[in-house]
Amino acid sequence: WEQGVWHSPLLVFALQMMLMLVLGHTLALSKPISNLISKGTKYCNNTANAAAIITFFTLLVSFFNWGLGLISGAIFTRKVGEHASAKGIKLNYPLIGASGYSGLMVWHGGISGSAPIKIAEEGHFLADKIGVISQAETVFSTMNISISIVLLIVLPFLMYYLGKKNNGTIILIEAEEKMNEVEISGAEKLDHSKILAWIFGGVILFYAFYKAFILPDTISLKVINPNYINLVLLGLTIVMHKSFFSFLKAIDNAISGASGILIQFPLYFGIMGIMNHSGMVQIMSDFFVNISNETTFPIFTFISAGIVNVFVPSGGGQWAVQGPIIVDAATQLGVSIPKSVMALAYGDQLTNMLQPFWALPLLGITGLKAKEILPYTLILLLVGVVIFIGGLLVF
Repeated sequence: WEQGVWHSPLLVFALQMMLMLVLGHTLALSKPISNLISKGTKYCNNTANAAAIITFFTLLVSFFNWGLGLISGAIFTRKVGEHASAKGIKLNYPLIGASGYSGLMVWHGGISGSAPIKIAEEGHFLADKIGVISQAETVFSTMNISISIVLLIVLPFLMYYLGKKNNGTIILIEAEEKMNEVEISGAEKLDHSKILAWIFGGVILFYAFYKAFILPDTISLKVINPNYINLVLLGLTIVMHKSFFSFLKAIDNAISGASGILIQFPLYFGIMGIMNHSGMVQIMSDFFVNISNETTFPIFTFISAGIVNVFVPSGGGQWAVQGPIIVDAATQLGVSIPKSVMALAYGDQLTNMLQPFWALPLLGITGLKAKEILPYTLILLLVGVVIFIGGLLVF
């Protein structure tokens, strides 16, 4: 257990995931994102429109970064609630809340998904078994792009239909108080300097672009790994916040959301350590090999990942625990490793609609309760089962 808890490559992974969540959250708190959301609320003049627009927006953003998608979806939900309250518009607020949480159905199959992004990195903890697998074979595969497009079309229409069935009631949500302007003097002007923030953030973004698209012998998709995404997020957040003062204030607000990763990940790594060093990984791999064939193995992986996520509510932690089992079994069966990894990602992200752990930030921002959004997230889950299993069978 101790060998797993302090496994260095996995501790690096934990810090990478914390930064991804915190920087994504920080980006969601920037004025440009806030202004974009405020403009979107004008079109959310009834439950059906609001549910469809928020679902589409959240799914799209979550594909690029799960932290940004989670928090921007929550903020969008809150803004729509405030708008409806001020205008006296009837709204099914729990349905809107479920729409704002829908991005957690696509995140693990997206660019910042824990499993596909980790196996794209040199020296990851399973590199000796599977080597480095680019996101071109996982996130940007024909299968995943097709499934993601289907989700992006079907889920907003589904939420629109549910909104049409129940317009809701008049709600009362008070607008959040805006921060007072602070008086700036002396050396503090550096903290509030737009030029300094733009230069610093701009240099980071230019370097990230150069590394991905200009550097000789570099293919852009092979560059995408946890460190690269965090580098881009760091540059974006500094530029978007326009000053180090605003950036650090947002970091203070966002950092508490990473507490779950900080304490949970090492415990999951301990579970992985027990499984690896006791021989349990081999036993469980043999079990999957015995009950599966090339067609059914991805389906069994998908189902088992969904079940494990209920008890291990973290994609990164789940990959640490379940990844070695899936890789061993897939290797023995001769099943595609990238497809098996994506099957795990689909199962993990789907049961987020049942597991409320990652909904806590949204519930805190919106003032909703888990039991209020659960009936609608369960409908998303059932539709998702059909789409994901269908995709795994077709491809």
